Amino acid sequence: MKKKFARFLLKIFGWDVVIKIPPEVKKMVVTMAPHTSNWDFLVGWLGYMSIGVNAKYLIKKEAFFFPLGNILSAMGAIPVDRKASTNIVIQVGDLFKNKDSLYITITPEGSRSLRSNWKRGFYYIAEHAQVPIAFGFLDYKKKIGGIGGMIFPTGDFEADLKVIEAFYSDINAKYPEKFSLSAQNRKN
Repeated sequence: MKKKFARFLLKIFGWDVVIKIPPEVKKMVVTMAPHTSNWDFLVGWLGYMSIGVNAKYLIKKEAFFFPLGNILSAMGAIPVDRKASTNIVIQVGDLFKNKDSLYITITPEGSRSLRSNWKRGFYYIAEHAQVPIAFGFLDYKKKIGGIGGMIFPTGDFEADLKVIEAFYSDINAKYPEKFSLSAQNRKN
């Protein structure tokens, strides 16, 4: 019922969902980019519901006030204190240990505002959990969202980030002026 309802809503809004990962892969860290609007979460959540996946999402703890916090938790959100050192990489990475299937979605930009560098936590979580990094996306111009591929962390963050960001180079953000690929902003 949830799948049909989510598909119906996405169809009304004009969105299609495309998944390009092997069906046998059941555990992954999903980078979701670009992240420039609050709508990204809702469209992404509906996308997951439309394919029957109950994903988890890392969201700043400041969003967990009553009643929004209860709603976010019910939707799979996990609060993150971005100011405190809480070993979030280990904690989230360990969530994969006793699960047959788990998608943890992280926005590597870390904000809806323009950032010159992506956060590295998504990479280290995938590395710790020994799971692939899947490329989640929302292309507002084409109205297509989904997962467009994946890589396994090699341990060379810089090299892997170039591969990841190459995928996102043609994706259209809701607010393009707020989207930046960090590799483009590094001085070589």
